[in-house]
Amino acid sequence: MEFVLIAIAILVVALITGISLLVGRGRRTMRLEDDDAAGTTLTRPRPVPPTSPAPAPPTDQPDAVVADAPPAVELPPARPEPGLVFDTPLPSAGRLVRLRSRLARSQSSLGRGLLTVLAREKLTEDDWEEVEETLLAADVGIAATTQIVERLRTQSMVLATASGADLRELLVNELTAVLGPDLDRTLGTDRHEGRPGVVLVVGVNGAGKTTTVGKLARVLVGDGKSVILGAADTFRAAAADQLETWGERVGVLTVRGREGGDPAAVAFEAVRTGVEAEVDTVVVDTAGRLHTKSGLMDELGKVKRVVEKQSPVTEVLLVLDATTGQNGVVQARVFTEAVTVTGVALTKLDGTAKGGIVVRVQQELGIPVKLIGLGEGPDDLAPFEPRAFAEGLVGEV
Repeated sequence: MEFVLIAIAILVVALITGISLLVGRGRRTMRLEDDDAAGTTLTRPRPVPPTSPAPAPPTDQPDAVVADAPPAVELPPARPEPGLVFDTPLPSAGRLVRLRSRLARSQSSLGRGLLTVLAREKLTEDDWEEVEETLLAADVGIAATTQIVERLRTQSMVLATASGADLRELLVNELTAVLGPDLDRTLGTDRHEGRPGVVLVVGVNGAGKTTTVGKLARVLVGDGKSVILGAADTFRAAAADQLETWGERVGVLTVRGREGGDPAAVAFEAVRTGVEAEVDTVVVDTAGRLHTKSGLMDELGKVKRVVEKQSPVTEVLLVLDATTGQNGVVQARVFTEAVTVTGVALTKLDGTAKGGIVVRVQQELGIPVKLIGLGEGPDDLAPFEPRAFAEGLVGEV
């Protein structure tokens, strides 16, 4: 009887082990779990077997290993398994040109409004005030508005005889000039000195931060880079699930932890994994900070310090909601005190009539806008190009 019970127990254990292996096969997520007995335990994804003949991995290696003695990381190749098809995003080059029509709302209040006034035969003081009001209403800001109006005034004689196409070209040139065409908008996503580029994405709740991280992963994959995502927003419900879904669509690994866990620990593990796997870029999604609470901002600084124990942070990207106007500029100033922000990603520019917020953010903060979001689609995040953006705002004659 005892032999029968032992045989049944062995059979049950074998069934449970087999099911767990089937469920875990092909996952592209690394989870950090708390283990009271042995500290942190990592559950690593089981790699997909390559198509070419290769030595089979030892079958007696356990999936769970102790964190203080991690094995070499082997990321599953970004290749679909049976029944699973990855998205293939287009390269980022020229993406803003393809999305220019999304600026239609900004175009109607800014570009069209200015062209209507400037096309008048003789511009009066009232007309110039209307030009100023149009620019200010588009959130361009006082300093940039003054600069544009002064430059247009010096060309007022030319404006009186210009055709519609000439007026459009003149206005595009003036807007491009205040958009900072000479600013360095390169994203720090490349490997440097044998380590991956590390992008820390920060911002307040509701600005579209996690979505921007997912879309950025698509941009990088479309440009041929290998990517790891770090789901360090451990406080917002389902944030890690949302990021994991973005990663799975393009076949990149997501490192995540328990809900409510230490975000610095998740960020650290994501970068450590990226270093070991020799990927090009690690993108870390941080918890949405309330910029009015100094404790949370201090924690953001802690995340950056912990990450840099593994690899330098090469880009701190601040996500701002373009519809918040001056409040977004205030948020940005506080974030720059907690971490050194190197670039801005402006979201929801397709849903606002205030496309001039790009000018205002750059002039008041001295930080270049590097990415803009022009829709809710997965590929609606585009590298910022001043000339293409100005042409989109002004529209066609």
